[in-house]
Amino acid sequence: MGGYLGSYLNQVDEKGRITLPAAFRKGAEAGASFVLIQAHPDALTLYPNENWGEVQQRMRDLALRRPNKRHALLSLTANAQEVTPDKQGRILIAERLRSQVGISTEARLVGALDKIEIWDPVRFERAIEGTEGDISSIAGSLFV
Repeated sequence: MGGYLGSYLNQVDEKGRITLPAAFRKGAEAGASFVLIQAHPDALTLYPNENWGEVQQRMRDLALRRPNKRHALLSLTANAQEVTPDKQGRILIAERLRSQVGISTEARLVGALDKIEIWDPVRFERAIEGTEGDISSIAGSLFV
């Protein structure tokens, strides 16, 4: 069983690095890299390289179907970065990306099945606030 599950609150060090939780590192081969992109206005998304190819293909398809979205796609990829955890499992997040989503001294890392989302803790709590009704409405069809 693969995928990323769980939520972890980690410190951002003075160099802008965060440590990936051990649960998110297990199964990844040493030296495995990720693509970090702002795919959501309030969060960063960390894709393992093996999943990034699918995202790239969807982006190519969108550019072909809707040429008017090309500049938006360029903006997304221009701000993306490839990151490889160091020996301590830390990744460096560029200051421009951290500031765009409000991350300063702490970050909430959230497993999102095939990817990891990185949030400012306060924005994350605000985003999930009041979702109990949504959870109840989808649980019946998901967990049979």
